[in-house]
Amino acid sequence: MVIRIHKRTLAIFFASVLIFCALPYLSEIPIAETSSKATVTDWGLSFREPGKTPITDVSHDYLRQFDAYFIGDESKKEIYLTFDAGYENGFTPEILDVLKKHNAPAAFFLVGNFIDREPELVRRMVAEGHTVGNHTSTHPDMSKIANPESFKAELDALSEKYRNVTGEDMKLFYRPPQGKFSEANLQAAQKLGYKTIFWSLAYADWDNSKQPSRESALKTLCERIHPGAIVLLHSTSETNSKILDELLTKWEDMGYSFKSLDELT
Repeated sequence: MVIRIHKRTLAIFFASVLIFCALPYLSEIPIAETSSKATVTDWGLSFREPGKTPITDVSHDYLRQFDAYFIGDESKKEIYLTFDAGYENGFTPEILDVLKKHNAPAAFFLVGNFIDREPELVRRMVAEGHTVGNHTSTHPDMSKIANPESFKAELDALSEKYRNVTGEDMKLFYRPPQGKFSEANLQAAQKLGYKTIFWSLAYADWDNSKQPSRESALKTLCERIHPGAIVLLHSTSETNSKILDELLTKWEDMGYSFKSLDELT
């Protein structure tokens, strides 16, 4: 008897054998480690449960190897306030007044334009105990800058402006514009001595033509606050300037205190 086996059937059979034999070796490949490398370049958050740390694309442990952070101690009801400022929209003095009232330290991540145009505000930030962080000189997509010297130049230009205005060296905290990054960027910032600061709480406050209402902003920020939160707010937001006093009071009533990035470990 002659048994005829179709070529396609033979191909499927041998492919199955190969996959079965390879399974023990495939299980040893560190999939999570390799997939979390430079492929992730846009910081994002997913809030699944009120009062809890959001889900992120990369882990805290992964970031920590590059001196990068998105959250503090998750066992403590502490908040790290940060403000991003590409320009002054008239609200920073009021924000500083509220921070002073609550004795709340904050970090202002500035770009070159802000320091050029608002040196007195920068000096006030420093005089009142706040941190001025490096948000780059021209706010480019840093994940597209592959040359380490070009990367360094963006940070150095901003820190030089800061030194000229304050007479002090800038503290080495860096926030990537738009949250865009690559592993090479994290390594480059680390080599320059910087801690890269992302965030674990933010909301849609940046569009001046579409500001959130007081009620929706307070609801979102109070529901999503969580222990160790690094909060990102934009100081250009009118809503933020109007709600900040009430917001900080609500967070204090929930048992939270405010910490400086210097205390972040």
